[in-house]
Amino acid sequence: MVAGPSDHKRVAMNDKKVISGFSKLPKAGKLAWLVETFLRDPEKAVRELRSFWHQDEDVQRILDGFSENTVSNYYLPFGIAPNFLIDGKIYAVPMVIEESSVVAAASSAAKFWLDRGGFRTEVLATRKVGQVHFSWGGPIERLYRLFDELKEALLRDAAPITANMEQRGGGVLDIELIDLSELEPDYYQLKVHFETCDSMGANFINTVLEEFGGTLVRFVDEHPAFEGSDRDLIVIMSILSNYTPECIVRAWVECPVDELNGLCADMDGPTFADRIRRAVRIAHIDPHRAATHNKGIFNGVDAVVLATGNDFRAIEACGHTFAARDGKYRSLSDCSVEDGKFRFWLDLPIAVGTVGGLTRLHPLASRSLELLGNPSAAELMSIIAAVGLAQNFAALRSLVTTGIQKGHMKMHLQNILHHLGATEREVIEAVKFFKDHVVSFSAVRDFLEFFRQENKLPDPTLVFKKG
Repeated sequence: MVAGPSDHKRVAMNDKKVISGFSKLPKAGKLAWLVETFLRDPEKAVRELRSFWHQDEDVQRILDGFSENTVSNYYLPFGIAPNFLIDGKIYAVPMVIEESSVVAAASSAAKFWLDRGGFRTEVLATRKVGQVHFSWGGPIERLYRLFDELKEALLRDAAPITANMEQRGGGVLDIELIDLSELEPDYYQLKVHFETCDSMGANFINTVLEEFGGTLVRFVDEHPAFEGSDRDLIVIMSILSNYTPECIVRAWVECPVDELNGLCADMDGPTFADRIRRAVRIAHIDPHRAATHNKGIFNGVDAVVLATGNDFRAIEACGHTFAARDGKYRSLSDCSVEDGKFRFWLDLPIAVGTVGGLTRLHPLASRSLELLGNPSAAELMSIIAAVGLAQNFAALRSLVTTGIQKGHMKMHLQNILHHLGATEREVIEAVKFFKDHVVSFSAVRDFLEFFRQENKLPDPTLVFKKG
């Protein structure tokens, strides 16, 4: 006999893993239920989860307020990439990321370009977008004819919300009426452009859009030009868009190709420059390569976005959408080698803030912004784009010369040693040995087994199993 929906419901309600009122439990109660229900060693689990609580109760209270049902904190490394010369100014850039070699790669690229003019940037635009999506069966020509009157009503009703932003130089920039009824019957939208200054502006934009939605319904319902079924307008949703192609920054580096000599022992500067150009071109041709290529850019971008308390998910969604804006997913960066000059650049749509949200509430986000000189949102856009470009350059440099794994696995060596329980002395000796040997999990394991038995380094001719 197959169980029906009601049977499944009874099973679920009787399952001890199902709980009612979890959100109302105190933090200790949430933690106790969680470990006793799902984990094998509750006492050890409680100690471990509590060990990540912040020692300062006030700070922990702030962290708990960022999300719901919190039982602990999840730590990620907070690193620094120094020597970034961006638009003539030196930065030590904070980066939050767990992936081996990312901070080292960004730092290496920053140091390389430090003596070659550094990174230059230009913020091309800072417009953000929101939409009121609505359904209406009336004649769209009438709404177009009355659109100036509608816009006046929209701006008037939202004035109490936009007043403070307007005093800072921002607010609503433009409103468009978009007809999409050929794609979906009776579907239209108000497309609204915003300037939010140093704020990311999500809450501001959404509040304005919801007010616009109410005004739109009232306008059609009360205006004498509409009657009968023409008044039946339904707002489906009012929400910002994370796709912001008019909030965009360009970052670039350039130098004579001869200044690229010495980057690789096996090729001169012109050869290296052409290899990079071809690698970028491949990422424009092949979406499989483009996905990994752009992921490398976001290794740098996300790390700075996280460190400064901004929304890396929104920024990634926007960046990947921008990469596919012509219907095919492509590289976000570009490269040219012309007249003996190497030029490498990146256009990145990125909406960030330096006021509001976590940027001031999170202690380390606030400290990150201080490290960067308390930048404006536009300056932070430039910094983030420069780090993304640096990360891309470093990855391509490895790919077209020694290969990505050599440097990556050298950085990963520490993680492997920790996983295998290496002592401090074993770590020192392993680092010394693998300076000239290929790193893999099995090779490190074999090294430790030999070292623990013989208490000395292996013979350099000893061949380890590959991982």
